[in-house]
Amino acid sequence: MYLPEAAIDVIKIFALGAVAFIVAFLFTPILTRFLYKYKFWRKEVRNKSLDGKEVPIFQKFHSEGETNIPRLGGLLVWGTTLILIFLFFGISQITDIWWLKKLNFLSRSQTWLPLFALVAASLLGLVDDVLQIFGKGKYIGGGLSLKKRLLLVALIGLIGALWFYFKLDWHTIHVPGMGDFGINGWYIPLFVFVMMAVYSGGVIDGIDGLAGGAFASIFAAYAGIALFLGQIDIAAFCTVILGALLAFLWFNIPPARFYMGETGMLGLCASLTVVAFLTDSVLVLPIIGFLLVIESGSVILQLLSKKFCHKKLFLAAPLHYHFEAKGWLHYKVTMRFWVIGVIMAIMGVTIRLLG
Repeated sequence: MYLPEAAIDVIKIFALGAVAFIVAFLFTPILTRFLYKYKFWRKEVRNKSLDGKEVPIFQKFHSEGETNIPRLGGLLVWGTTLILIFLFFGISQITDIWWLKKLNFLSRSQTWLPLFALVAASLLGLVDDVLQIFGKGKYIGGGLSLKKRLLLVALIGLIGALWFYFKLDWHTIHVPGMGDFGINGWYIPLFVFVMMAVYSGGVIDGIDGLAGGAFASIFAAYAGIALFLGQIDIAAFCTVILGALLAFLWFNIPPARFYMGETGMLGLCASLTVVAFLTDSVLVLPIIGFLLVIESGSVILQLLSKKFCHKKLFLAAPLHYHFEAKGWLHYKVTMRFWVIGVIMAIMGVTIRLLG
C-alpha cells in the first residue's frame, strides 16, 4: 500500500511519542526504586520566600509528606529523550529497512540545538538537585543560589543566541499575520531574555501533576507548529518529550510518586526556548505558555507589591498557591490549570498558523 510522504511523517511523529511513553513508563519503577533506596529527597520543606520572609500559607499545605518524596523525576523526561534519539540514530546507521531509518530524528539542522539545551540545562539542574539533597554547609536545603542559577541559565541562553545569530544567520523574528521583521543584533538579547523568562515560569512546579500537564500541552502545541512548517524532526523531538511527560504524569498525579526537580524544569525550559526560536514562533510562546507567564508574573507582582505597597497582592505566590489558600483542593487547581493551558495552547497554534 502506498502512503504519501506527509502521512509517513505524521506516523513517525505519533509513533515516537507512543514509544517514548512506553519506554518512560517501563523505566519509572527502576528509577523510583533507586531514588527511594538512596533517599533522593529534601530533608526539610522550604520555609522562606524569595524576599526572605516566612511562608506560613505554603507550609500549611505543603509541610507534611513532602520530605520523603524523591526529586529527580525529570530524569525520566530527558533520559528517555536522550535514549531514543541516539537509539534510532544508531539503528538508522546499521539497517536498510526504510521505516526504521525513517524513525531517526537526530538532525543537525533541527534537533542538535534543542538536544544540547535539554541536556546541558538538565545536567545543571541535576547538580542543583543533588546539592539540595546531599549538600553540606551553605548548600544544605538550598542548592545553587538563585543568582548562580540565573547566571548559568543566561550563559546557556547566550550560547544559543550566538549560535543562532552567527552560525545560522538568524536576524529576523516572525510576527503572525504580518511576516518577518529584521531585528539584527537585538536577536541576541531577545534570545537570552526569553530563555530566562521561560525559566522563571518553572515556579509552576509546585502541585502534584501541575507542571507535567502544563508542559505536555506546550510541547504538543509546538509539535503541531513544527509539523505544519515541515520541521518533522523538531515535531518528533517535541512528541518524544510529550510521551515522556505523559508517563511522568501517570506516576505524578496525586499522590505523587516523585517530583520533577530542577533537572526536569531547567531542561524543559531551555529546550522549549530553543524550539520556539527554531520554529520562528517565539511571539506566540507567551500564549502557548500562558500558565508559565501567569505563574511567574504572580511572583513578580507579589514581590513588587510587598516591597512598595507593604502588602500582599495574592494570599500566596505563585498563583496556584493563592487558589489553594482560597480553599480550592489541590487537584481542582491542577485540573483547571490544565484546561486553561490546553485552550491557550490551541489559541497560540491558531495564531501562529495565520502566518
